[in-house]
Amino acid sequence: MIKFYVTFFYSGCVKKAPGTFGTLAALIPAFFILKYLGITTLFLLSFLIFFVSIKIIDEYEKQSGIHDDKHVVIDEVAGVFLALAICGNTLFTFILSFILFRIFDITKPSIIGKIDKKTKGGLGVMLDDMLAGAFAGLLCAIIYGVMMKFDFVDWDVSLQNLF
Repeated sequence: MIKFYVTFFYSGCVKKAPGTFGTLAALIPAFFILKYLGITTLFLLSFLIFFVSIKIIDEYEKQSGIHDDKHVVIDEVAGVFLALAICGNTLFTFILSFILFRIFDITKPSIIGKIDKKTKGGLGVMLDDMLAGAFAGLLCAIIYGVMMKFDFVDWDVSLQNLF
């Protein structure tokens, strides 16, 4: 049951790019949460997943003997949920948040990389992705704000109006 959770319904069990597949899988519930329950719910859920997952990942690492196993993608779920909660209310920002989150999660610039290298256990696994999500969401908000100022996003559709 632990593996089912940390791999986010086994979406992280693919051989190539498990983090990207886990993040893509997270977009499905994120879309419906944003559409029907709102940004606040997604924001709070990202932190609930963050706090609950620390202990679960600690237990999983003890069982498997592997720190930050590439198939563990629940950290990507929490991180992309945070990015989308900060800036994912339109189709454009939803897609941009995903792209920016993956860039920050893969490249691990600045403090994200330091946290990844120096913080052990479940906290280390989860915290770098939460920071990547926060940075992705903030950068997305800045980009979207600039684009709105110069009328580049007139075509953008709210997630509430889709389907």
